[in-house]
Amino acid sequence: MIDLLEGESLVDLERNGYKIIQSKDGFCFGMDAVLLTFFAKVKAGENVIDLGTGTGIIPILLEAKTEGKHFTGLEIQEKSVHMARRSVEFNSLQDKIDIVEGDIKEAPAIFGRASFDVVTSNPPYMNDMHGIKNPDMPKAIARHEVLCTLEDVVSGAAALLKQNGRFYMVHRPHRLVEIINTLTKYKLEPKRIQMVHPFIDKEANMVLIEAVKGGGSMVKMEQPIIVYDEPGKYTNFIHEIYGF
Repeated sequence: MIDLLEGESLVDLERNGYKIIQSKDGFCFGMDAVLLTFFAKVKAGENVIDLGTGTGIIPILLEAKTEGKHFTGLEIQEKSVHMARRSVEFNSLQDKIDIVEGDIKEAPAIFGRASFDVVTSNPPYMNDMHGIKNPDMPKAIARHEVLCTLEDVVSGAAALLKQNGRFYMVHRPHRLVEIINTLTKYKLEPKRIQMVHPFIDKEANMVLIEAVKGGGSMVKMEQPIIVYDEPGKYTNFIHEIYGF
């Protein structure tokens, strides 16, 4: 067992019996992180890093779903780092997952250039010109580009990836042109794009992107994901992704 702090709870991830610590006072993981772990492809023996890992949901789920060799989560917020490390320990994953406290902008110096086969990120979606910032700083950091920008994430991913390594990101469709321009600026070529719609008749509110370092200029638009059949009722596809 693990001692939970005030306001914390254990969430069942429906994978390998794994659970993750969440806090009502912090930023809890959402469907975007779960969808990213479905979209990302990790091969046997590959080393993976998640930039801005929060409470560690992406490394933990990728370890459960793939045959990757080792997973690292980089997170700047001390409280989130502490929670993520405790979740790793609770699931006895210390040999497979490392949680490192640090700044994305310093990631190449921390880990070394060309150190990973795969980089993932569920970065802040809103720049300083978009939306109302949450007065709760942990949530503001997770949702707005307070401590890092889209370019910081992309440039860090490009530096960390080996040649032909893969970068996976979930973001908002309204920034897709900016995202593609930033990716190609750092020699990350978009290869797969998948839109996520809340309902079949609603516009997309998330986009999943795979880019390859040094890849050729060809992109595949994958079949859109529909989240709900009707309000409160997930599609069968979403039930399969969540594992229930």
